[in-house]
Amino acid sequence: MITRSTAPSHEGDITLLTLTNISGASVTLSTLGAGIISVNVPDRDGILADVALGYADPADYLADGPCAGKIPGRYANRIAKGHIEIDGKIYSLPVNNGPNHLHGGPDGFQNRIWIIENTNDCSVTFSLLSPDGDAGYPGNLSVKATYTWTDANALYLTLEASTDAKTVVNLTNHCYWNLSGNNSGNVLDESLQLFASGYLPTDSTLIPEGVAVPVAGTPMDFTEPKALGRDIKVPFPALVFGKGYDNCWVIDNHIPGMLSTAAILSDDKTGRVLTVETDQPGVQVYTGNWLAGSPLNKNGRSYEDYDGVAIECQNFPDAPNKENFPNPYLEPGETYVRHINFKFSVK
Repeated sequence: MITRSTAPSHEGDITLLTLTNISGASVTLSTLGAGIISVNVPDRDGILADVALGYADPADYLADGPCAGKIPGRYANRIAKGHIEIDGKIYSLPVNNGPNHLHGGPDGFQNRIWIIENTNDCSVTFSLLSPDGDAGYPGNLSVKATYTWTDANALYLTLEASTDAKTVVNLTNHCYWNLSGNNSGNVLDESLQLFASGYLPTDSTLIPEGVAVPVAGTPMDFTEPKALGRDIKVPFPALVFGKGYDNCWVIDNHIPGMLSTAAILSDDKTGRVLTVETDQPGVQVYTGNWLAGSPLNKNGRSYEDYDGVAIECQNFPDAPNKENFPNPYLEPGETYVRHINFKFSVK
């Protein structure tokens, strides 16, 4: 079942669409940033709670620092110093994160009103046209995001793009999860497992140095389930640079076009489990290190640091400037297609 409502913003009306499955579990989506507003799923006792961080006012998602629930672009994550080179030509992109370009810049896809292209009882397709020169990127880029909500409490996201000139693209979803409920405090007791035996060390501005290194023997090791807060205060360079976890892990045995499990997040208090599957090569884990001062949440307070964790399946940060990273380029005649599945269960 699908229901609609609208909310005003200075960018135009925002449409909210709620998909409800046979058990009453639901997902609410927004045309602003093609975003996830809420995900109501049961705990081990069947009690529903909203496990996606978000705001009381739908208009507050516009230009929010956390980029809560939305699809950033054209290029999610960071590009060093806002420069890319395509076929010998240098393109300058807006710098909005220290010395670097982040999430497509201040007017990225996360801050646009997307078009509702198609709906049915269990899915919504949003679309967006990014014109040639948008934020400095070349090519007219057409983008689609399709969310499907199943009776098994799985949210499937398919991301698509096409272009009329060679460009770069990297799309993901930036939802923050708290399996105890979005207003329940920090997630540091929740357990994370990553199917990744390597990660990308960065400089102090969170730009990858260019080579993956093993997680073994470091606080970056989540190959076995581990509480997010167990090592978060260890004086390890990655944790100092980000004030917590904000790094990209390299998914083991990645095969382009093939789904694999990237992460499992679980909460002992409620029994809720989130399994994340993708065909993307990397997963950026961000423990909400700078959530304090965000817009008021659904319960009328600002979130605090570490109140949620983002598990962002994507290409590697700064891949356009790293020849050994997975290909970030999209050519005319090609179609970019990536998948991210969020599967909710209980233990």
